[in-house]
Amino acid sequence: MTKRIGSVATAKTAVCLRGPKGVNAALAALTGGDRDLASLLEAAQVRTQNAAADLAERSGGTQYPTLDIYCEKVVNSLKEKFRRFSGSLQMAIEIRHSQDRLEGTEEKLELYADAAAQSLDTARGDWGDGMFYAGGYEIAFSGVKRGGKNYVQSAKITFEIEVSRN
Repeated sequence: MTKRIGSVATAKTAVCLRGPKGVNAALAALTGGDRDLASLLEAAQVRTQNAAADLAERSGGTQYPTLDIYCEKVVNSLKEKFRRFSGSLQMAIEIRHSQDRLEGTEEKLELYADAAAQSLDTARGDWGDGMFYAGGYEIAFSGVKRGGKNYVQSAKITFEIEVSRN
């Protein structure tokens, strides 16, 4: 049952990020529609998987930036006595950005992270299937390193979804 809950939450998060109030809408608002600052994401760039960057690159066809969405942790704390599952899911959105020049890598990554966070802000509330996102998230940035098109940097957004199911 816990595997199904994590998969459903991952799919709902992907719908949220790909939807009309998702990352592309937030990017357009943040950049004023200037495509030189940040390019809009295609559906293939928003993936529901937890794969290391080097493995994703080796599998071929990686187009940057990428947003990988996955469930990190499932906690059934039985907050509600007579439910089969009553607890929380810790979700993650890992954003990877790569370019051939070191200059500007961090700024573009921060722009994509801001857009993903803004789309989460607009998605607060009932997600259906007994899932509720109250808001709040944490963003952690890694250092720039070799990879991708020459340089790659990632940001990880973590947030919790409350779940109550029979």
